Amino acid sequence: MDRRTFFKKSIGASVAVGSYFSTGQFRELIAFTPGSYDLVAIKGGEPDAMFDKGIQELGGMKAFIKKGQKVVIKPNIGWDVSPERAGNTNPRLISRIINHCSDAGAKEIIVVDHTCDEWQRCYKNSGIERAVKDAGGKIAPGGSESYYHDVKIPKGKSLTSAKEHEVILGADVFINVPILKNHSGTSLTIAMKNLMGNVWDRRYWHGNDLHQCIADFATYRKPDLNIVDAYNVMKSNGPRGVSTEDVVTMKAQLISTDMVAIDAAAAKLFGIKPEDVRHIQIAADLKVGRMDLEKLNIKRITV
Repeated sequence: MDRRTFFKKSIGASVAVGSYFSTGQFRELIAFTPGSYDLVAIKGGEPDAMFDKGIQELGGMKAFIKKGQKVVIKPNIGWDVSPERAGNTNPRLISRIINHCSDAGAKEIIVVDHTCDEWQRCYKNSGIERAVKDAGGKIAPGGSESYYHDVKIPKGKSLTSAKEHEVILGADVFINVPILKNHSGTSLTIAMKNLMGNVWDRRYWHGNDLHQCIADFATYRKPDLNIVDAYNVMKSNGPRGVSTEDVVTMKAQLISTDMVAIDAAAAKLFGIKPEDVRHIQIAADLKVGRMDLEKLNIKRITV
């Protein structure tokens, strides 16, 4: 299937993406008020170049990291698929984030995920393990319950406790780097749902109102920074995907300290109303963050 035919068959997906960037939804995210931005939306470049431009608008990585701190980066590395399948976070983006963390003076930079497929194959075949090591970071395994420790979720309704990975518990700075994609159980997986890779006992989430559990956990651990990879986006058959025919090249990225805002913006990028993704609405109601994008100070960049 050639590119033109695929876009015509994507049930309007490519039309939605194109209209977002050219006339409609993307411009709705824009607020040109000077000062500190709530969210930065970047489009049109490669993953590393977009991050360079976006993080600069938030004061650079030194605004988040102090010299000598331990940084933990949590991508989506859940699936044993190659990067072009868009099941996992783009390795070029992870590499560049590590570069910025190192330049900011981080003492240690660790990348970790509790994968769905066998963890060693996921780390290798996603391209992330090699990208991390080449950039000077460290990979932490996530495939044994012994790495996870009990935590309480005081504000949780369905989820009141969990077992979280020890390297995340010990982080001075926690950076959440999901990929935007379709998900059969929750419509989308973005920043808040990516935190399911922090914990061991996620089977409980699936059996006890998944959307509520996602929002509950978001009340417990808010990342210091969220970066949504929307360079290649899986529009169907998520979260694992079937082939590259599920993928649309969007060349976009979002950066924010607010998980709810970034998930709401990413949902609009995908062509879904944020309120139609129930955990986004629940998290907003729980005051985890804001989904009223029209009232936020949002910077748009075209690379």
